[in-house]
Amino acid sequence: MSVLTVYEAGSRPTTRVNPDYFTGTAWLDPVINAPAPARARVFKVTFEPKARTHWHTHPLGQALHVLEGAGFVHLWGQEKLSILPGDVIWIPPNIKHWHGAGPHTSLVHLVIQEELNGAAVDWLEPVDEATYAGELEARR
Repeated sequence: MSVLTVYEAGSRPTTRVNPDYFTGTAWLDPVINAPAPARARVFKVTFEPKARTHWHTHPLGQALHVLEGAGFVHLWGQEKLSILPGDVIWIPPNIKHWHGAGPHTSLVHLVIQEELNGAAVDWLEPVDEATYAGELEARR
């Protein structure tokens, strides 16, 4: 018999992200950490202004769905791209990147990724201030 799992609103606490992997203040709300054999991991991440991830990769890629605010996503070797509510971004497997809030705005997005051999992310070095403040690619 299948068992349905319901996570009641407010039953899982918001936590501050690990400062070893983020610059600035950001908050994490779990959406789903599906049990095996599923590999889906979904979190809502809320970034305060200027907060951002460190550079990182994902073994199976990552999708971002922007819910509120404004921010950036930046793939290694490419121009930084602005992201706004409603945008959905696919980052292919093993591509070095970072994402986070704008300098004067918060950013809320869903992170959708899968684990491979127990890991969903490989954390790398922090994003320096010059890279964070760098030019934007015009796309709008």
